[in-house]
Amino acid sequence: MLDDAPNPPAAEASETLDPGGAHPLFRDAPDSVSFKKLRKRLLRQVRETIDVHAMVRPGARWLVAISGGKDSYSLLALLLDLQWRGVLPVDLLACNLDQGQPNFPKHVLPEWLSAHGIAHRIEYRDTYSVVKEKVPTGGTYCSLCSRLRRGNLYRIAREEGCEALVLGHHRDDSLETFFLNMFHGGKLSAMPGKLLNDEGDLLVLRPLIRSAEDDLARFAAAMRFPIIPCDLCGSQDGLQRNAMKAFLSEMEVRFPGRRETIGRALANVRPSHLLDPSLFDFTSLQPRSDPEP
Repeated sequence: MLDDAPNPPAAEASETLDPGGAHPLFRDAPDSVSFKKLRKRLLRQVRETIDVHAMVRPGARWLVAISGGKDSYSLLALLLDLQWRGVLPVDLLACNLDQGQPNFPKHVLPEWLSAHGIAHRIEYRDTYSVVKEKVPTGGTYCSLCSRLRRGNLYRIAREEGCEALVLGHHRDDSLETFFLNMFHGGKLSAMPGKLLNDEGDLLVLRPLIRSAEDDLARFAAAMRFPIIPCDLCGSQDGLQRNAMKAFLSEMEVRFPGRRETIGRALANVRPSHLLDPSLFDFTSLQPRSDPEP
């Protein structure tokens, strides 16, 4: 349901500004040099990602999915920060999909969003029962849970007149997906920063796709976001994604900086040095008939 508490119109927004000129969400943010550097780095990465992928159409409306985890809290905060600075000319609507998980603290997100004057919609759909019913004992819930959640978020985006669904996936999510697809799917693909849904009527945006998970974790801790753990997939051991996370962590320990390097590689593809003839016309490669001496 849509938040009943009215949000201040743009003309009144200046009344909620703190003396530092930041969004009210940052009123109690740490004043340390390290936090300021972290915040600046994340803002720069988000702005660059938005610019490179041409995500913004001024005046558009974005549905920002917020689960209660560190990544989605950080995403929303950084987008609000950019919007407040006047460099993100879009309308933001935060949305939490309550999937009916047992012991889910329903009050946390509505209270937090309302306390900071953030426009939001809370939607209840019991996909938890569907996942538990359909997935056999010992199976992993993530795939079905994600599909059900995404379908509902698409529906909500359409109902709210949004042109984009904005998700909190970060660089490490993309790397894990890349290795999952390579090791288990036999294909080279990761998570793009911008894509069009199958129906062709909604964009899916990932402004954090160049940002490191460790940075987001430190940012969320410093901002003291009320984190809500996932008791569904988060309770399962031995997931393939967890194995990829451990693989990347071990590689990072042995070869510091590998995550950053692999992340850059995903944006520096050489089709002529791979084996896919649909990406490069290998058949047209022929030696010169009159080679120079």
